[in-house]
Amino acid sequence: MTVTTDPRTSTLVLGVSGWGVLSAYGLGADEFTAGLRTGRDATVDAAKLTDAPVPDPRAYALAGFRARDHLGRKGTSFLDRRTAFAVLGCRQALADSDLVVGDDNRDRVGVVLGTGVGSLQSTSDYSRDTLVEEKPYLVNPILFPNTVLNCAAGQAAIWHGLRGINATLAGGGMATLAALRYAMTMLGRGRAEALLVGAMEEYTPHAAWAAHRAGDAPTTTGGEGGAVFLVEDAAAMRAAGREPVAEILAVDLGHTGGRADPATALAERVRRVLHQAGVAPDELATVVTSGAAADEDALDLTVGPDADRVAITDLAGNCPTAAGALQVAAVLAHHRGAPEPDGCLSLIVASTADGSVGAALLRGNGRAARDHR
Repeated sequence: MTVTTDPRTSTLVLGVSGWGVLSAYGLGADEFTAGLRTGRDATVDAAKLTDAPVPDPRAYALAGFRARDHLGRKGTSFLDRRTAFAVLGCRQALADSDLVVGDDNRDRVGVVLGTGVGSLQSTSDYSRDTLVEEKPYLVNPILFPNTVLNCAAGQAAIWHGLRGINATLAGGGMATLAALRYAMTMLGRGRAEALLVGAMEEYTPHAAWAAHRAGDAPTTTGGEGGAVFLVEDAAAMRAAGREPVAEILAVDLGHTGGRADPATALAERVRRVLHQAGVAPDELATVVTSGAAADEDALDLTVGPDADRVAITDLAGNCPTAAGALQVAAVLAHHRGAPEPDGCLSLIVASTADGSVGAALLRGNGRAARDHR
């Protein structure tokens, strides 16, 4: 995959006006922020999540989560876990923002979610039923929509009455970066006023065993959750007298194509986002990695040892599709309600075993939730 720069969007900066997050630390940006700051152990007993055997007895997961407890009983009976996460995350992001969505602008507010294969649990369960039920046509058809890649994005738009762009990008470990880059393009071309962008992932024994058998995951401890960000054109926000809680200055991603090692390819992406934003490596305060070894090697080649580094796998376990969203959330949590790091620059980097690489540059501020003055 080769990503080219669109001159119409290369200078656009995304402003984050609100965000929501679901993680093992709890529900919402405030609980996530508090959990990170206390540094508490957020793992739970994996047996609370599944009766199936798993390779690691612990998991970074939302034990006891039920959609109806947070979204109500109506319409939640057939929502799978990942879709419920997405609907709730979008609601949190809208509530955290000062953007008012109404009949005058709901056609210009949309949803862009990254994914890997959609809901792996739903797809596996549905496929299994076609084999074990007495006849294939006895499979419950109401469960089928959960197997479709864009189920979560579609349901989120329906729940919140959003009629703008609705897109799902199957980017795997680059899902969030791909979704942010897509949002930059759509906003830059005037196709939307605001977009809910992020990624969600559910814990499943299937994914846990797949990562364990492949042997290329940074940790065997599985994770779930994700984050959603309401993004707008930062310049347009300021022109309207609104201040973003964070800015996403540049995003770049691609694939080695087998022609370079991941560390070298990622180092090039890092240099590109820094150059695009006019930022020197020594200006970075924090770097949040995907936990892959190639990330550290690439950073050694580009930014050196001065910036604080943290691996998202140490905070959220192995949940590659949602890792990028949680990386961004970790940066925003560092700034939330804390004026000291106001204006500090942070870097997000990610790489995968198949050769995908990506980076994003962020600038945060310390304004509290809904305080955009």
